[in-house]
Amino acid sequence: MRWFSVINAIMKKPKININRRKILFGLSATSLIVPIKAFAQSGAFLNAGERDLKPNISQDQSALFQKLIDEALILGLQIFVPAGNYFISNIKLPSNISISGIFGATTFIPLKDEVVFSANGAKNISLKNITINGVGIVKQNLIDFYNCNNIMFEKINLTDGLAGGFFLEKCQGAISFCNISKIKMAAIHIQDSASMFVSSNKITDCKNGGILVWRYESARDGSIITNNQISGIGSESGSGQNGNGINLYQADEVIISDNSITDCAFSAIRVNSTKNTIINGNICTQCQEVAIFSEFAFSGSIISDNLIDEASLGISVSNFDYGGRLAIVSGNIVRNIWKFSPTNPDVRATGIYAEADTAIYSNVIENVPGFGIVAGWGPYLRDMLVSQNIVRNTKIAIAVSVVDGVGSAHITGNLISSTATAIQGMEWTKNIGSDLAINPEQFPVHTIAGNFVS
Repeated sequence: MRWFSVINAIMKKPKININRRKILFGLSATSLIVPIKAFAQSGAFLNAGERDLKPNISQDQSALFQKLIDEALILGLQIFVPAGNYFISNIKLPSNISISGIFGATTFIPLKDEVVFSANGAKNISLKNITINGVGIVKQNLIDFYNCNNIMFEKINLTDGLAGGFFLEKCQGAISFCNISKIKMAAIHIQDSASMFVSSNKITDCKNGGILVWRYESARDGSIITNNQISGIGSESGSGQNGNGINLYQADEVIISDNSITDCAFSAIRVNSTKNTIINGNICTQCQEVAIFSEFAFSGSIISDNLIDEASLGISVSNFDYGGRLAIVSGNIVRNIWKFSPTNPDVRATGIYAEADTAIYSNVIENVPGFGIVAGWGPYLRDMLVSQNIVRNTKIAIAVSVVDGVGSAHITGNLISSTATAIQGMEWTKNIGSDLAINPEQFPVHTIAGNFVS
């Protein structure tokens, strides 16, 4: 019976006190029947435990799980996987699918060397509250997505993979609140993607890298990497591209902020050939090479308000010979620099190093058994500002290149204490002239004034 017929019949009955509120209440209650049914088909969960998929049985259930995905897609349901171990691999995810389990208790384990979850050309995918254990047999990436949009990974545990953890190429989405450990290559590798949000993840004991954001050719990337905890990053296959907590390559307009990074074989943060990068508010400790490194054909790096404690070199803004230029290094604390690098013998104990078109100001540098600040290397020096810094307890507080043909540096208003030499001219590795804080006119190409030495 149609609803208007029901209401019409009710109103025709005698001796019933009808008011507008009761009619509207009846309409609202009865009209919810169809939408609730529709919601059950689109917003509820398909419980894997009520299907053929069973936990804690030692057999490959990959085909059953793939069938469950197909069923959920037809019904428009999310998949819920109860606690337990499930032996699956090579699961291909379509668009518009959501899979979740019980955080820390729902575990997927492959029985053979295959990727666990993959997707190609899909969109609107969510994985949440699951663990993937590669058990030391998977030489593929544990999660491998290509050309996917609006993908969400939340509270995923990845461990014991012999290749990468997350590998995402040409993708867009977010990775957040994940725990990633004991991965052979990089915990998270983002390749040629755009506007990825990587936040609040914990990455430990990965053997070649923490978070990589790379591109085959230089272009805008726009990713944000923030609030991650990264520790124990090794380098088993070379230097530079490996051994870093966070590494950008040819990825422009990326923000790296408020991360806590410790115990890296090379750098806490290393950006190579990037444009318009912001590195702000990070804590970087126990870095065996350069803690924060902006190198090769970079331009437009802002390195500000970071704290560096224990490293072989604090901050390096280098490679003017490859076009590396244009930076601000400000508001950083750099202290307790080591005498030598355990991984790179070419690194010299330095607080902050830069070469071209760079302002170094308002930093505090302390306890460096070498140079506090170095401006230029040989002829690679142009338009440097070194001002309003506090440099204390170093062998040489500020070194500046004075070789023939060098560009100019403006060194003013710095506070220097407990150092053998305040400001030293350098010809490559050789000390030239006397202390420029006392005799600033020795090299007229540079402006040296107003520095306070105690």
